[in-house]
Parts: sequence; structure tokens; C-alpha cells
Amino acid sequence: MAKLFLVPTPIGNLEDMTFRAIRVLKEADLILAEDTRNSGKLLKHFEIETPMQSHHMHNEHKTVEGIVSRIKAGETIALISDAGTPAISDPGFLLTRACVEAGIEVDCLPGATAFVPALVNSGLPNDKFVFEGFLPVKKGRQTRLKFLAEETRTLIFYESPHKLLKTLGNFVEYFGEERQVSVSREISKLHEETIRGTAAEVLQHYSENPPKGEIVIIVEGKS
Repeated sequence: MAKLFLVPTPIGNLEDMTFRAIRVLKEADLILAEDTRNSGKLLKHFEIETPMQSHHMHNEHKTVEGIVSRIKAGETIALISDAGTPAISDPGFLLTRACVEAGIEVDCLPGATAFVPALVNSGLPNDKFVFEGFLPVKKGRQTRLKFLAEETRTLIFYESPHKLLKTLGNFVEYFGEERQVSVSREISKLHEETIRGTAAEVLQHYSENPPKGEIVIIVEGKS
């Protein structure tokens, strides 16, 4: 039966690709990729020769209808993002919603997601948590931070290296310098590291050691 598969891809270490993910990508009629050049290297490594089509935040509104029509016509389509699980701070939600509304079966494979290992190895409570993804860059940022300052559950953020110091500074300002923070960087890659401490301590560390790579920040909830 034709369906949409959401297929997680490694966030760093290629050994995190599952056998099932490889099989699904090989058997699909089409792979939708956030960046076909980036994903092309992954497919080549695993000898996957399925045709690829670009599907990203700038074109997904225009392409969703056509993709739904193709699945309805009998094709099996797989969606991948550059790294991790599609639709988690990546394209995927719009297409998933459209398929669900059209009565098309959607199957999301379990697999790599950056925030899960970052949360688990942070040492902060992980029985209840809130995934915030990226904070607003400008409009709404201050309002969001004020709101989150009262959140009692553990908070999860994604951030880019060049904005990390600004964000950690915001945490000191809005959450207090004693709030516990854990920053995981380059998860599953060669230079993976996790720095833990108070917001002030972690800010100091990265002021002296400019960060590189993909970053997940875990913040203690208000006690």
C-alpha cells in the first residue's frame, strides 16, 4: 500500500542509520530531501539509488499537493531531513498533516533525534520536559523568555554556534545566573562534548571557548 514514510537520518555518526531506514529508502519510489546535495552523500554511502526531489521550508507549501496526489496514485514516498527526524525543527509537518487529512497512511520510523541524548545525559530531570526548538530571533523573543522563566519543567532548545553566547546571556538575565544548564555539542560526532554548570558558568566557558557545530541546550526548570 502506498504511504508516506518519515525516515530519521544520522545526526553525525553514520552507524546510527537503522537497517529498516536503509530498506525503506531503497524500496521507496521517491525520496524527498531537505538538501539533495547533502543527502546525496548519505544515499551514496548506503548504496541507495532511489530518485530524490528537493523538499524544504521554502518550497514545501507549493509541493505538498503534488506529493499527496502521487501517493494517492500508488507511489510510496519517503521524507528525510538533513539530519535527525523530519518535522522536528525541520520540514515535515505540512506534508504529514496533508497526508493525514487525505486519509493517507503515515509511518514515522524511530531513529536519531538530537535532543533525546542531550536531555538524557544532561543530568537534569527528564521525567517532564518542554521542547522549545529555536527561540524567536527578534520579534517575540523577550516575551517568550519571560514566559519560560516561570516554566517548572526541564527546557530544551536548539541553537546555532554564533548565537549561543547571546542565548546563554538571555538565560542569565531572565532565568537567573544560578539556573542549571547543560550544553551538548556535535552529538555522536568526533568532537562531541557536554558542558554542564550554572547559566553563568556555561556562559563563561563559551566566552573563552568559541563553540562550533550543532548545539542542544538543556535548562533546569524553575524550582
